[in-house]
Amino acid sequence: MVFPNSEITLSPSSETPFGSASTLYLPPPPRLPVRRSPPPNLPKDHLSSFPHPPNRSKSLHVPDLDPHEGLSSAPPILERKAIGNIALPPPPQRNIALGDRLPPVRKQADESSSESSYEDDTTAKGVRPPDLLPDASNSSRRPPLLLSTPFERASLHVASHTGLIAASGMYCVVANQNVKIYNLGAADVVKTVEFRDAALDLRVKDVRVTCMEFRPSDDEIDRGRFLWLATRDGHLWELDIYAGVIVGTRPSAHAVPITHILRYQRSMITMDESGKVLVFNSEPHGCASMLTTAQPRVIRIADKQGFAKILCGMLWTSGGSGTGSTHASTGPLNGHSNSLSKGPTIRLYDIFSTTFSHNTLIPTTHVGGAVTSGTILQSRPQNVYLGHEGGYVSVWNVGTADGVPVFEEAVKASTSDIICMEGVHDRLWVGGRKGTISAYDIEHMPWVVTNSWKAHSDLPVQKLAVDPWSIEKCGHLTVVSVGRDEQARFWDGLLGISHVDLELGRRDAEFSSFRPLNVLIVSWNVDASKPDALTGPENSLFLESVLHSVDSPDIIVFGFQELIDLESRKMAAKTVLLGSKKKAADGSISEKVSRSYKKWHDHLVLSVRLAMPPDCPYTVVHADNLVGLFSCIFVKNAERNGLKETAITTVKRGIAGMYGNKGGIVARLTIDDSSICFINCHLAAGQHHTRARNNDVAAIIEEKEVFPPSQSAEPIAYAGGGDGSMVLDHEIVFLNGDLNYRIELRRDVALAAIQAGQMEQLLQQDQLLKEMKLNRGFRLRNFCESPITFLPTYKYDRRSSDYDSSSKGRVPAWCDRVLYFSRQTSRVKPLHYRRYEANISDHRPISAGFQVTVKSVNREARSRVKEEIEAQWLEDRLAILEQIRDFYIQHQII
Repeated sequence: MVFPNSEITLSPSSETPFGSASTLYLPPPPRLPVRRSPPPNLPKDHLSSFPHPPNRSKSLHVPDLDPHEGLSSAPPILERKAIGNIALPPPPQRNIALGDRLPPVRKQADESSSESSYEDDTTAKGVRPPDLLPDASNSSRRPPLLLSTPFERASLHVASHTGLIAASGMYCVVANQNVKIYNLGAADVVKTVEFRDAALDLRVKDVRVTCMEFRPSDDEIDRGRFLWLATRDGHLWELDIYAGVIVGTRPSAHAVPITHILRYQRSMITMDESGKVLVFNSEPHGCASMLTTAQPRVIRIADKQGFAKILCGMLWTSGGSGTGSTHASTGPLNGHSNSLSKGPTIRLYDIFSTTFSHNTLIPTTHVGGAVTSGTILQSRPQNVYLGHEGGYVSVWNVGTADGVPVFEEAVKASTSDIICMEGVHDRLWVGGRKGTISAYDIEHMPWVVTNSWKAHSDLPVQKLAVDPWSIEKCGHLTVVSVGRDEQARFWDGLLGISHVDLELGRRDAEFSSFRPLNVLIVSWNVDASKPDALTGPENSLFLESVLHSVDSPDIIVFGFQELIDLESRKMAAKTVLLGSKKKAADGSISEKVSRSYKKWHDHLVLSVRLAMPPDCPYTVVHADNLVGLFSCIFVKNAERNGLKETAITTVKRGIAGMYGNKGGIVARLTIDDSSICFINCHLAAGQHHTRARNNDVAAIIEEKEVFPPSQSAEPIAYAGGGDGSMVLDHEIVFLNGDLNYRIELRRDVALAAIQAGQMEQLLQQDQLLKEMKLNRGFRLRNFCESPITFLPTYKYDRRSSDYDSSSKGRVPAWCDRVLYFSRQTSRVKPLHYRRYEANISDHRPISAGFQVTVKSVNREARSRVKEEIEAQWLEDRLAILEQIRDFYIQHQII
């Protein structure tokens, strides 16, 4: 029986979802508003004010309809509103007219949910977040220069937009306003090419070259000698780069500008803007007469192809993004399949087959924007790799039974667009917008950045090209890069310098002596407390206990957070405006900074003096602050003579990197011939802001030129080919602070686990440990942390041992942490990891003790070992070059 708009009282024995007797309102069946035709001559602007059917249940909130259920589904029985103050107004009602798309199913809030990047690799738009990038923590930053003098001193000007370059051994051809040939082996001998009409023997002026490529040769000696040039007028020219003269021409081969010249086997392929393709075959005329006498085969493809390249015997082309959305599909909508594109359309043409055919390839997941480059790798010959705008690389399997490539995956390789990309031996080289070239090892997942160096200042790398003829002409594999700085650079494709550096690191025991140092790190979020608040038994002995936790520490690092009230705009502004970057000569803190910093600085100096023996004095070598952050580093006086290249700086992460309420203080100490970096940081707060914290960490660790580079000719104190200007250039890195990673449990569950001593249950839900274990792109994944054996350090009521009892009811968490990183893990030995019960803050302080190993290098012994490694490498690379040459011949590249 139906009782519209009736009030029904249930007896106490009635079982309802709400417990005992309740008064319920049964709303009428849902009615869909009817679209009424507006009166004649009503302006369109007034349609929104046209009356709708009256709402007969104003006191009831009708829930959103489930799009997976029929429109006639009966709504659930709703509980009557409670009488009294209501914290939030009821949500607005939504009217759905006939023909309107139903709203998506509303997600239920889950207190234990997290924004952790490993749980959801894609955002709502289908784009993977930037913290899923390949691991670059152990990459070498040393540029892989060629050891050959001509290439080291070569400086070729290539126009940024119209310039082209082609390399063959010691010869380079550069086309700007004119065409010049450089002989790098003969002191940069330059010859300007004159274009002459062979039939009329007249010089042709204003030749605008659009693309170049070397043609195949019948004679092995002439490989990489004859260069085809294409022009905006559709003409083709053949240039003998040894003689510097034009040896052939084909006028008006195309009617419109030629955009690409490609080589495969003994064929040459030219392509113009209109989609006309000419395939020149060498038989039966031979390669020498291809341009002048061969009758090319004409093929029509799609016009205006921005990318075109022969890969695995097929012509791959792409004109840009597809007609649909480039966002990943989110599934069916209203019962209809979603056919939106997830990237640019890629067209594949079999132009060498007698039966011309083509296929259209569309990625099945989001791959970014337009295709910019493509390549193959010797280590993975069954795959084709395409670079995209947006920083993605799409991987295609060409080893299928029907010959049609299959999409395998999309890898986020860079935060910016991939402008150019080449496969070089077993590495994928990528040029980016910041002038950096990165080499990726793709044999394992996740990918690893083995090398990353600044090639062209801070300007984009516009072109990467491998010179396959350099193997037999020069004895090495040359890679040419051209940047927006209008300079061409030449690199060692085998990354020989990186190989020598790695081998030197493995053999450093042969030329180094080692000794231990004790390091003590103290981290505490003091919540704007002053040192004079350290009263009572738990607080007065706190610093003395900390300083005695390590036996005679050589380095003492205090890293504090929130020394000032971050909620106080006045105090924060005072720190920003009055804080001075200039330190006193003795390393003490500036007099102009906030009084809180000065009080803590003086209190720490006094505490160290009282706690340590009188015959073992310490000196403050670093002290700096950043809107709440404060670092103070003491070094035993006996170690001061071994200090070199000390530096300290700050990295801001609050409000788009402009404000220092979040960020880090980064300090460097070089002792003997080892470098140590200390980071004190305060990351983004919030239970569910895991990704923001990850981004803060990445920004601090990957900050460019955070320190002045080393002035040493060979900076042996630093690792990975670095010069000490970046954090991970240092051999040992310590990171401490209020990292703000939380425990992903409800508060009551977390408190019950704490009371029951179930630490393992809490640690399994710790966001930081989960990120380090499961997030392949997490920048702290290679860092280590000692086992946690203490209770969560956040959040307490002040002067109490009770976790947060305020209305916010924060979940207890290990926000305060100390992590460490070393390229040789045996060089860092943890001594302790504990917390203290000082209760003047809402955080408990922690400390960590370490024994680190520093080295002193014998320069002469190191030079002898380096010579041995270089001599062995010269022998090994000959076999590698032979393998690469066979690969190029097998794939018809030479």
